[in-house]
Amino acid sequence: MADVRVTCINKTPRNNTNEGITHLGNSTGKWTRQQVIDWIENKTDTFFTLANGKRADIGVVKGPNGKYLRTYADGVWNDNLLALPECS
Repeated sequence: MADVRVTCINKTPRNNTNEGITHLGNSTGKWTRQQVIDWIENKTDTFFTLANGKRADIGVVKGPNGKYLRTYADGVWNDNLLALPECS
């Protein structure tokens, strides 16, 4: 099992806070949102971000429009993923 730090995302359209993340990545690769959801649910890999020096684990949340990814730190769900820069 890998513990993967996510440092960037792709979102369409980028400036719309209501649209979903399409890809997550870091300096070694980029994955679709569905791949990351599958790996988390299958307990194949774990994913996290660092925000203000604190780890925020990425989890799968079931919303009205299906599953999506969100960070969880200090007992609170937050949107650290949306603050990440664009993946190239």
